[in-house]
Parts: sequence; C-alpha cells; structure tokens
Amino acid sequence: YVLIACYGPVFEDQPVETIYPEESPEAKITMSCRARANPPATYQWRLNSQSIDLDGDNHYTLVGGDLVISNPIKNKHVGNYSCVATNDYGTVVSREAGVRFGYLDFFSSEEREAVHVKEGQGAVLLCAPPPHYPHELSFRWILNEFPIFITLDKRRFVSQTTGNLYISKVDLSDSGNYSCFVSSASIAKSVFSKFIPLVPLTERGKYPADIKVKFPDTYALVGQNVTMECFALGNPIPQIRWKKMNGELPSNHDVSMAGAHLHLYNVQYEDEGTYECEALNSKGKDWHRARVSVEAFPEWTESINSTEKDISSDYTMSCVASGKPKPHVQWLKNSYYDKRDLRFSGLTFKDSGMYQCIAENRHGVIYANAELRVIACAPTFEHNPVKWRILGAKNGRVVIECKPKAAPKPSFSWSKGTELLFNSTRVLIWEDGSLEILNVTEADEGRYTCFAENNRGQANSTGSLSITEATKITLAPSNADVTVGENTHMQCAASHDSTLDITFVWTLDAHTIDIDREGSHYERNLQLPYQNGGSSGELLIKNTQLKHSGRYTCTAQTPVDNVTASANLVVRGPPGSPGGVRVEEIRDKSVRLIWSRGTDNHSPISKYTIQCRDSFSQEDWRDATTSPPDVEGNAESATVVDLFPWTEYEFRVIATNTLGTGDPSSPSPKVTTLEAVPVVAPSDIGGGGGTSRELTITWTPVQPQYYYGRNFGYIIAFKPRDGYEWRKVTVADPGAKHYVHKDSSILASTEFEVKVKAFNSKGEGPYSLMAVIYSAQDVPSKAPTSVGARALSATEAIVWWLPVTQHTVEGYQVRYWRKAEDSETSSQRVVLSSRENQTRLDNMRPDSHYLIEVKAYNAAGYGPPSQHLQIYTKKAPPSRPPKIISKKLKGTSVNIAWEHVEPLANESTIDGYKVLYRQASKSTGMLFNTGKRSIDLPMHKDGDYIVEVRAHSEGGDGAVAQIRISGNTSIKYQRNTFTKMYKAPF
Repeated sequence: YVLIACYGPVFEDQPVETIYPEESPEAKITMSCRARANPPATYQWRLNSQSIDLDGDNHYTLVGGDLVISNPIKNKHVGNYSCVATNDYGTVVSREAGVRFGYLDFFSSEEREAVHVKEGQGAVLLCAPPPHYPHELSFRWILNEFPIFITLDKRRFVSQTTGNLYISKVDLSDSGNYSCFVSSASIAKSVFSKFIPLVPLTERGKYPADIKVKFPDTYALVGQNVTMECFALGNPIPQIRWKKMNGELPSNHDVSMAGAHLHLYNVQYEDEGTYECEALNSKGKDWHRARVSVEAFPEWTESINSTEKDISSDYTMSCVASGKPKPHVQWLKNSYYDKRDLRFSGLTFKDSGMYQCIAENRHGVIYANAELRVIACAPTFEHNPVKWRILGAKNGRVVIECKPKAAPKPSFSWSKGTELLFNSTRVLIWEDGSLEILNVTEADEGRYTCFAENNRGQANSTGSLSITEATKITLAPSNADVTVGENTHMQCAASHDSTLDITFVWTLDAHTIDIDREGSHYERNLQLPYQNGGSSGELLIKNTQLKHSGRYTCTAQTPVDNVTASANLVVRGPPGSPGGVRVEEIRDKSVRLIWSRGTDNHSPISKYTIQCRDSFSQEDWRDATTSPPDVEGNAESATVVDLFPWTEYEFRVIATNTLGTGDPSSPSPKVTTLEAVPVVAPSDIGGGGGTSRELTITWTPVQPQYYYGRNFGYIIAFKPRDGYEWRKVTVADPGAKHYVHKDSSILASTEFEVKVKAFNSKGEGPYSLMAVIYSAQDVPSKAPTSVGARALSATEAIVWWLPVTQHTVEGYQVRYWRKAEDSETSSQRVVLSSRENQTRLDNMRPDSHYLIEVKAYNAAGYGPPSQHLQIYTKKAPPSRPPKIISKKLKGTSVNIAWEHVEPLANESTIDGYKVLYRQASKSTGMLFNTGKRSIDLPMHKDGDYIVEVRAHSEGGDGAVAQIRISGNTSIKYQRNTFTKMYKAPF
C-alpha cells in the first residue's frame, strides 16, 4: 500500500555491533542511523534504554543521524545503543547494537617448561592464550623461528577452541622450540608465547588411540555452519571416523584436517542428534559422543505493513514469529511499549502513529515497522474513476466497479442515464459499490453513473457500457491415448466478436503451459483463421512423456469473456518406482522384502526385479536371487536368498511392463543378516624359514564378507609329518597373515603338516587344504676362513675369504670399524650373496687402523664371526691442487707446466700427475699419466678445451687445477698414442 506524500520514519541504515580496539589509532566510534521520512526526521540516541544528553557530554556528536563517540572511554561508553527517529507522523526506534572494547593482551614473559616425551608417544603443548575480547581467536604454532609455522596433517593438529597443539605420535624430527601464535581478526592483532622446548626421548613404543580433543555439546542455528573437533594421540597414528547415532551423517557434511574436523553446512532441524567420533589404531580404539541441538533465530511468519484505515472502522495488527526457543513478541507505539492487544474497534485519529513489533529469543531480535494512518474525507473519484468504457459479452455477466476514496465508508447508488437502478434478479449493487448485471443484451448499452455519499460529502462518476458478440468454442479437443515418445495433438477453435482480439491458453491439470519455456514438448500454430472468421489454437504435443498425461483445457479468451473446453490425454509407458520398501523376517542368508505398488502408467506390471548391495560394495547394485526366482507383477513381497550372513544390506525394487522397465525404488533401510558359522577357509597355506627353533605358518586371510559373525579369528593346527597328534593355536586377529611357533625342541628343517580354519562366535568352519612346510634352519655353524684384505687408497680397501661349505649358507656379512675411534655396534656393513667371496669397502677414513670380520648367515640368523683382520688405510691424497705456471704454443701442440705439489705431513707421497684433456662441453676426454711437471698436448682446430691437472698418490687423486685452451684453426690435431678415454672425476 503506497502512502500519500507525507509519511512517518522508515529506517534505511541502523547501528551494527561494534568492537573498538583499545589500541586503535582512530579515537572515535561511529554508530550509523538514517531514516527516510517526510517531513524529515529528527534523531535521538539511547544507551542501555536511557536517553543520551548530547549537549551535556562532549564525547558525543550527532552528524546527520549518526552518533559519533570521540575519545571513547571503556567504563563509560560500553553498552547497547539504539537510534530514535521522529517526525510529525510518529516515532520509531532502531534495533539495539552493542559497543564493546576489543583487546588481546601479551603472553606472560615467564619461561615455558620443556616437554619431554618418549618417541612414539603423543604430546600436548598448551597454548593458554592471554586475556582477550572478543572470544573468537585463531591459532597457529611457530617452530623455532618466525615465520616458520608448522604444517598440520594427520599427525599434528591445532585446536581452534583451546589453541593447544596435539601431536599424535612424536618423532625425533619434532625436536625444537614451539610458540603459540594467536590472532584476533576483530582487532587485527597477533601475539605469540615464549618458546616451549619439545624434547623427544629415543625410546620408541606403541600406544592405543586416546582422544584428547573432544567437541562439546553444541547449539547450532538453522542455516549456520558448525565445525566439530576430534583428535587423538597414539602410535600408530590413529584414524578418525565420524558417524551420527541412529542415522546417516547429513548430506551437507564435509570432513577435513585428516578427519579431525567434521563440518556441517547450512544446518537444518533434521541434523540435530548425537554425533560420535571414533579414533582407532592397531593397539586400541577410543570414542567420544556429544549432542548437536539445532535452534533458530526469530523469523517473521506474519508481519505488519503500513496502511490507511477509515475513521471509526475496525482493524487488527498481527505479528507472528517462528524460532526456537519460541520468540516473545512485544509492541511499540512511537518508540514506547504498548501492552494493549492491538485490535482496534472504532478507529480514532489518536490511533495514528508508528507501530513496531519486536520478536526476541536468546539468539537475537527482529523488528517489524509500520505506519497506521486514520483518515476521514468526503468521497472522491479523483484517483480512481469509473472506467469510461466497459465491454460486456452478449448473454454474459458484467461487473462495473465503483471505488472512490472516502472515510468513513460511503453509501452507494447507481443510475442508467436518468433512471435510478434498484436491486432485482438481474441487477445487483454490491456492498463495496460495484454494479453487477446478468444476461446482458444490447438493450443494456448506455451510460452508468455511481453515486457515493458519507457524512463529509458526496461525489459521482460515469462510464459507458457496450455489448459485444459472445465467444464460443466451435471445435473442442478430443480424448487421446498414446505411448511414451509418440506425438499427438489437441484441437481447439472458437468464434468471437470481430472487433476483439482472441487468445488461446492451454492448461494441463490447472497448470498453465508455457509454450516458450516448454517448447521441446509443446508447439502451437499461429492462430490461423478458422471457419467463418473464427480462430484456431491447436496444440501439438511432441515426444510425449508420462508427465504429459492429464486433463488438457483450452481457454479462448477476449478482453470481454472466455470459454473453455477440455479433453483427457493418456500416456502409456514403463511403470513408476515402487514405494515403501522394507525388510522383514531377517535370517542369516535370507530376508523377506515387502513393498507397495507404484503406478503402472496404464500398462499392467509384468514382473519385479529385486536388487541389493552390501557394505562391502557400496556403489554396486546387483540383481538378487529370490524365491521364487520370478517375481510376478501382482506381487508385493518376495524372499531374497543366497545372502551373506552378518552383512549389512539395503534393497530396492524395479517394476517392468510390456513398455519397458521403470526407475528403481528408494533403497530400503539398511539391515544386517544374522550370524552363521564360517564356511570359507583361509587359502595359500605355507610358511617355513625364520629364526632357529621356530615354525612360521602363513596364509591368505579370509575376506571380511566371509566372516559371517563377530569375534572372527583363526585356528592353526600343525604336527610333524610322522606325528599323530595335532597341536592347535588360536589367533584372534581377523587380519592376521602369519603365526610363529617358538619351541626349543624343534629340530632344524623338520617337515610339518599344517592346516588352518576360521571361527566366529557361532562356531568353527572347515579346515583348509593341508600344506607341508619346514621349520627354520640352524644358523651357519662355521666361520669363513683365510680372510685377507689390503688397502687400495685412503678411503677404500678390498677383503676376501674362503667360502663356508655348508649348504644352508645364504650369504655373508662384512663388518668394519676403526679400532680406537669407533664402537663395534656402530660398524659399517656390507651384505653379499653366497655366490660372492670378496668385496670392496668404501667410505673409510684416511690413515686409520681398521678391524674387519666376516660372518655367514641364513634365514635363521648369523653364524660365528671370522677372526678380526687388521689393516691400515693410506694417508689422504694431496689436498692442494698443482699451481699451473705456464701455457705455451709449440707448433701443433701446447705445453702446460705446473709447480710440484708438496704433500702435508698427514698426506701421501706424490707418485706422479694425471692430466685430463677434454672438450669444455663434455666430461670425458684423453687421460695422460706423467712423472714430469709439464706436458705437451695437441691443439685442435676449433672449440674450447679444458685441461685438468692433479697429483696422484697411493692415497688416491689430489685436488684438481684447471686451465682453458681456445682452438686454433691453423694447427692440425695429432693423437698421442699413450692416451685412453677417461670419465671425470679421476
């Protein structure tokens, strides 16, 4: 309803919640307020519902409608502010908005204690953030120095609730200094704590999952997003799983941070419930549950609007709000509380004003504003006269409206020409002033005048009535019957007054067909002329679908009248999906399935197909086996057989008729079949080998779908081949793949017969096929002999020995270490196959005394070591490169000369020099050995060449010196007969 030019205040800008940083360089706060009003509004402000004296406090300034607080003081200016706008027509008060002072203190300067934790254990580093407001903070952790922030993964997690850092399994690499980095987005400030040293201890262990980050009971608002945190310590690193008790996780959920965060987006009432996070690893599991309760911010379901009402009339204002908890509704008139029931009986001018209703629950407040204006005036047709030309169809019904503005409501009378009209069987004056004439004829044409009168005056308005020919359907649509995909048409034609335009509108079951939007299935001719000046509106239906079945109505309408005709279209097709699928009579290998029939789409259902999927193949539906095998079309139940015991299933039903197969039903609720004794035995029984006095038995585990019940495990039976009594052992781990039996009386390489079977809480299954395996060999009993060795250089040596003749030897281990400097436990090792009896030792230290031993080994372990052999590595090669002193061209060659290298006291004596001559772009070239301190090298036609010179000693090659030579096109290349190809380094 549009009010006249003058109106009461309507807010366009209102104050919002404001957080003022205590350290803000801008020493002012601005609270916004602007209202549209005519005449313009004046403004006042309230703090905690008390009016602010703008003249008595120099901190406050009014700028337009905005309140500016200069140099705000915390204990004086904190509170809830509201703006009051007033003009001649009333007063409205804005929503309240709080002003709070934001701060984030620095962390304490006290040193943080170090955290000592065993490798493999979990650790919690406490953040303990300093005092702050608002409560919302974000947390990260610094490692060793800013700005190196730790990366979060499945092993490390930072709670955004407490700020604590959780490490599920500490590694030695976690050693370092940690600092909690805290940020407040509201005041754009960050602080960080003193460093907390984390000191891992080198004692590794395995620990069960232990949940340390637990999400609390949570209240969420409809439409909000919720994040729940859950993180566990443990070794191996626990896996986090989420579920909703008594239901599926909402479709609008997401899991992140390696499972530690469960996000619910756009929360709805149905998301309410108890949620569980489960943490598990191979050592154990832990779980935590908490409830998510969904509530709602107030929301108007019925509200108020500005309106004008006649004086002395009745009127009711109504506001209804939804929300959880149910909102409390209050009323304001001109900014003051009005406790009346706002039902007006006999409105007076005093009832005019600005009204507000306020709905509030613990989550928030909403406002609805409206102006009520009580008016009194003589009737006037200035803005809404009687239509000057009215058309009516012959033999039809005509209504002439009369709606003057008047208050109080006027009385009405009508005249035709000079004749005053009265109510009769054909003429009726309505209470709202409209004139109705039935079965009009040409005699009813003429000028009609409406008279309106109240206690403040009177007025009248006149219009002219003309009669036209009535519209008639001349060709009505006929009933049709088609199959899905076929085309059909609905005919429709009408005669009408030639002076009027005609339009054809088609509806399907009262839904208007939009030809433009639905053009892929509907098409209409261009209303070509049809029979005696009539028109056609035929409708073509293309590629009919089941949804096109129904009652089609053709409406032929002119500006004066309309007529309709209808016909039915039947579209036959594949059946619809069955409904209400549920499971009854659950057994170990069968269930009884019940459903309700879907639509047959005008072709009888001939059969049903039952499909199922289990928890082991979530995405794959397969046809189920039923009893009887063929499910007839008149059935509404069937028994599904050949199911796996103790397996979670869901089922769906598909109907078929002669025209095709329909869509599947919605899946049934998930059910679990009953337990049964296992029938599948482990496969690939084998084993053997291992450490001395052991019998190792291996198998391929049974797949989970064949567990058939809880408490699944294995029974291993074994005996010596010539024995009579089977020994049995139980393994309770369903994923186990091997068992090692230790017995000091077991002889090496003894032949055993082995078989394995499965069991669960219902009983034991059949044994596997029997396998023959052998107990572990004994370790080699002899040590290698005739062990010899010699140093090759400062860092390498070679060692050899006579092989051990025992057939059980699988290889050799050579250990070597410095006699004085190294412990035997830190020795270097080389492992070789039994086919080898010598090896090269490298990464040795120069000029060192080494001990060497050799052992034979097999799967059972290592044999006795050889006697320790002693060798001395050579002194280190020269550490200083030769100094190249000249480069001279001599005909077709170039002479390179260098100074003699004097070895240091701890370096080997110089035996000579190596010279590598190569192209600059390559790493290989010609290698020369010489005892001299110069060499002649052939010159090449073009290109750059590198000469590398280094001293050579028994300790190896020394440091290199380089010089570059540019090619000379006038000199021919000659090859030295004492060269060979050599790849750098020397």
